[in-house]
Amino acid sequence: MNINIGDLIEGEIIDFTHEGNGVMKHEGLPIFVEEALIGDVVRTKIIGVKKSFATGVVDSIVKPSPDRVEYRFDIEALGGGVPLIGYSYEKQLEWKRRKVRQDLLRIGGIDVKVNPVIGMGYPFRYRNHSQVPLGKVEGRAVTGYYLRKSSEIVPMEEDHLQPEVADQILRTVRSWVDRYDISVYDRNSGEGILRHVGIRTNENNESMVILVTTFSQIPNKFQLVHMLVRECPGIASVYQNINPMSSRFTYGREYIHLFGKEKLTDYIGDLQFEISPDSFFQINRQQVKVLYGKAREYLEGEKDDIVYDLYSGIGTISLFVAGDVNRVIGIESVKSAVKNANENASLNNVANAEFHYGKAEDLFPQMIGNGVRANKIILDPPRKGCDKELINAIIELKPERIVYVSCNPSTLARDLKLLVESGYMVGEVQPVDMFPHTAHVEVVSLLVINKDHLY
Repeated sequence: MNINIGDLIEGEIIDFTHEGNGVMKHEGLPIFVEEALIGDVVRTKIIGVKKSFATGVVDSIVKPSPDRVEYRFDIEALGGGVPLIGYSYEKQLEWKRRKVRQDLLRIGGIDVKVNPVIGMGYPFRYRNHSQVPLGKVEGRAVTGYYLRKSSEIVPMEEDHLQPEVADQILRTVRSWVDRYDISVYDRNSGEGILRHVGIRTNENNESMVILVTTFSQIPNKFQLVHMLVRECPGIASVYQNINPMSSRFTYGREYIHLFGKEKLTDYIGDLQFEISPDSFFQINRQQVKVLYGKAREYLEGEKDDIVYDLYSGIGTISLFVAGDVNRVIGIESVKSAVKNANENASLNNVANAEFHYGKAEDLFPQMIGNGVRANKIILDPPRKGCDKELINAIIELKPERIVYVSCNPSTLARDLKLLVESGYMVGEVQPVDMFPHTAHVEVVSLLVINKDHLY
């Protein structure tokens, strides 16, 4: 087989990668094609060749997928963060279900029914936290997203993934930049003051605005505060974040409170949460209710249950289930999140949930060894999944029921394999679409002890 950089190869897109790129095959070799959708017949220009795969970009679409959809707005302006947006939403959900099933089977050897993905009725305007870069085009301020693998911002007037109030905030920021000639950050030179605008919105359309800058001094910053309050309804607070580093992280470590409340109050069901500018909070409020509701259902909490919530974050799942059980013990490795979790427990008058700072793989075995045992466990790890030491400690504890919430079906499959081999069976697998138009999917899985395979 002879494929070289620069070759033009025609073929049909048959799948997506875990990043959302299209997959076609040429004489058995997978070719990963940016911005191509399942069902497209494309002419692909090869831009990279490896031993087991090649990469390419679309030179032309010979025949578009029958599942392509069109919108009244320009989807190109949304950048590379929503690679599936041109694909029918119904087909997106079907593909995500298939991906979860394939990962469980291929990586975990687990042949189990995967429920249809729970999607959104209106899969737009769902992001309650946006981080939008700034630039200038022909001397005028623009906001938008970077072209994939580029330092060029595609100007965008309206972002259909965030609330409309966030669009107005960005219009006000652009107007302020132009009026006071504020310098904006240039990725190539590393020069300029204003880098990003972070916007957090709550259920009531109140907003926290975070100005990300390269250093502490911002000229005319209080003029911006006045403009925001005058032009944008519901401005609750304004922060400055200082990030002098040229890295992939939007926010730096230092926050300066400029105006309004120090925290934004948001809600999940009947629970309220105080959100600091650096707090983690699920970006899709509507779907997180579905996700946590399913986790609560699978847990089947009873009044004598003691539950560990491992990787507990700011305590959202813990507080969701606390009313059903005797005691919830959260463990989290981010100190500020533990502080937020304990504050959120007090805010919601939840007395039977407690949160501890430490790595789950270290602290959980220690607490179990000290006699703080439990009969049920909730797992909600980061994308890398659980450390093997933690899985081993869970297996030793033998909880009767485990609810595993995952944002990565591949590492979920790896971890479930270990638990199944040690005497558990997978009872249910429910994907939830937290991030429409991306290749990501959240999954809630129930594991119970397999009485035919006691260990």
